[in-house]
Amino acid sequence: MIRKIIHIDKEKCIGCGSCAEACHEGAIEMVDGKAELVRENFCDGLGDCLPACPADAITFEEREAPAYDEKAVQQAKNHVHHEGGCPGSKIRQFAEKTPKNPAPVSTGKSVSRLAQWPCQIKLVPVSAPFFDGAKLLIAADCTAYAYANMHEDFMRGKLTIIGCPKLDDVDYSEKLTEILRLNNIQSLTIVRMEVPCCGGLQRAAEKALQASGKFIPWQVVTISCDGQILE
Repeated sequence: MIRKIIHIDKEKCIGCGSCAEACHEGAIEMVDGKAELVRENFCDGLGDCLPACPADAITFEEREAPAYDEKAVQQAKNHVHHEGGCPGSKIRQFAEKTPKNPAPVSTGKSVSRLAQWPCQIKLVPVSAPFFDGAKLLIAADCTAYAYANMHEDFMRGKLTIIGCPKLDDVDYSEKLTEILRLNNIQSLTIVRMEVPCCGGLQRAAEKALQASGKFIPWQVVTISCDGQILE
């Protein structure tokens, strides 16, 4: 049927996730850091997402599309309510743990230094408030398990994004380029494992640095499989 439905211009989309949060029907999700209409039959054509978009990336269009399926929307909402849903696309920024907001030292517990959510490169938006003025840490997934003091020695005071080029089977360079180009990144630290496949993460970051056209201080730290920093 021909009906009114939203159109998302991915060139304009800055990946903030506001439209996905504003869409009460669950028609929009964040895919590789960009908003995407993933369920056309969930879009009611009312456009609650339009005023939420700060980049004017969403418009109406009339085209061939499946009819709005209110029953399917309700079933999906009930499923999310009972199962808890996936918070992966919702942006969160956490307060820095400082002397004014100290660790619970009396219990001996360590403090998480993760500054934001999401942290996976595939899920993080290309532009978000938490990137402004950030010291960016790009870390291979395994480094946090191999290196015991990852949070204090590397994540503290930085914004952390993680990935595994082998398991994700993707070239991160294009997305990392956009992150560096669109945001005021102060410095870049790459923490990788010594294994050869981890070189893909380093190469992607180096390619992104060059393609961004910015001069950003950067360094690479390599972790051995038994958890030592290699010189």
